[in-house]
Amino acid sequence: MATPWTLGCDAADPHGLAAFWAIALGYVAEPGYDEPDGASIVDPDGVDPAIGFLRVPEGKTAKNRMHIDIRVAGEPSWDTAEREKAIRAKAAELVAAGAAVVREVSYGEQRLDHVVMTDPEGNEFCVA
Repeated sequence: MATPWTLGCDAADPHGLAAFWAIALGYVAEPGYDEPDGASIVDPDGVDPAIGFLRVPEGKTAKNRMHIDIRVAGEPSWDTAEREKAIRAKAAELVAAGAAVVREVSYGEQRLDHVVMTDPEGNEFCVA
């Protein structure tokens, strides 16, 4: 049996960052978690891990050593045109929510593989 776990994240604005990631992942605020210097979001179905955000005084200074990949295209095998359309749509949604596009990455037949992005506090993640 797997061990339950939560992803912990440092943040300048924990509630703002939690709101962004709730949009990105389809999560909701954790019921009953009401802290001024922290926020937590959970999978509304109770399946995937919770993500906590705690206020820290220092800002981000280097590239993440670990990051989230948002897998909107599902599992292989893909219709590459539909996969690219899903990736671009999610990336656009996240830009509207405060993310920024860093670069697009293509492999093989030059179809879009993933988009590298940053969240509102500069943390890298990918949409694939």
